[in-house]
Amino acid sequence: MPKKEGSILIVDDNKDLLLALKLYLNPHFEKIVTEHNPNRIKEHLSKHAFDIVLLDMNFKTGINNGNEGLFWMNEIKQADSEMAVVFITGYSDVELAVRTIKKGAADFIEKSWDERKILSTLLSVYQLQKSKKSITQLKKKQQHLKECINDQQDVFMGNSEAIQQITKVVQKVAPTDVNVLILGENGTGKEVMARHIHHLSDRRDEIFVAVDLGAIHENLFESELFGHKKGAFTDAKEDRTGRFELASGGTLFLDEIGNLSLAAQAKLLAALQNREITPVGGTHPIKVDIRLICATNMPLEKMVAEGSFREDLLYRINTISVELPSLRNRKEDIPGLAHFFLNKQSDKYKKGKMSFTADAIELMQDQAWPGNIRELQHIIEKAVILADDTTIDKDDLFLSVNNNKALDENHFNLIDHEKLLIEKAIRNCKGNMSKAAKKLGINRSTLYDKIKKYDL
Repeated sequence: MPKKEGSILIVDDNKDLLLALKLYLNPHFEKIVTEHNPNRIKEHLSKHAFDIVLLDMNFKTGINNGNEGLFWMNEIKQADSEMAVVFITGYSDVELAVRTIKKGAADFIEKSWDERKILSTLLSVYQLQKSKKSITQLKKKQQHLKECINDQQDVFMGNSEAIQQITKVVQKVAPTDVNVLILGENGTGKEVMARHIHHLSDRRDEIFVAVDLGAIHENLFESELFGHKKGAFTDAKEDRTGRFELASGGTLFLDEIGNLSLAAQAKLLAALQNREITPVGGTHPIKVDIRLICATNMPLEKMVAEGSFREDLLYRINTISVELPSLRNRKEDIPGLAHFFLNKQSDKYKKGKMSFTADAIELMQDQAWPGNIRELQHIIEKAVILADDTTIDKDDLFLSVNNNKALDENHFNLIDHEKLLIEKAIRNCKGNMSKAAKKLGINRSTLYDKIKKYDL
């Protein structure tokens, strides 16, 4: 016998009809709730998640204009705009029922009690609702994929011994569904590694959803991760799908997890333990199937000892941990990374085939790189934008030749660096400010502000 699916709320003032419909439909649907008082419709909708409301068109004796049914359908639609409403109508009201379909009803059944017609109508409406929900969810995932396009194969991890050891671990862990915690300084490529793990997993064809927890305000944590229902709070103008639900079937990457407050940690832990979430303003939990990857640059074990991070949450997210080394501790990877970024940026800015001089590579390997791989990438992008030809020399990188000092000595002066970039852009564009601004990736008014700021 096929598994029963779907839930129906039946509202009619005829209690005998309610009982008959419940007995008849019970073998075919998972949940059947009956109600003779339409004033309790919203109460039922707040307690249970229904797929269909089967609604009488007329509740008062002698009145058959259908206005009551339309009123209650509008009330239902206000509570849930996607709810399917099927009207129960007398034979003489068929024409009226057809008109109500134009006003938003899904279908109607007659009180003449044609069992096959009743069942086929409700099953058809349920399957249509199920398809609509699947399509809506798919569209949301596709939109998210468009926003997060990233060619998983277009990565360079490095060839250093440290990276090779990490790669061996990742290749063993990725095909499983175990939770992974990625540690490392800012800019070491934690999200790139998370995406790499996803690409190597059995979920590679499903969605990868990245969330920067450090950028989410405490008050919006639940709404962002678990979603919310329309009207849950002042700015909740429509239903919102949370990141957990969006990532269901795929991988959820929670970056900067060490930034969460203890209250947010408790809510996250509950969701991970139960594998279900409840949207803000919702009453029904939603099951989720995610592969969890977290990342942080913070010392979580020390935070546990200090009481600022939950030990049980750390155990939950830390089945396998991977620590990415800083760029200054794997300088042998710099030439490969530099060429990888050079090829990407030269393609992006249509500069043709470009290369580094040996002096440029040597200078990059002499840097301390406090911003790690992210800083290297940005330096190369700027060099490509401002390059006069297809060869990048050490002077094109705007890097200090004496940059082997400790990180706390402020060896990298960002103001001087920006000033030099602006001067070179203006010089290369022969004073054409519009071209210089475009080359720098800023608008002309911003360029004039910086010229004034640096007295150029």
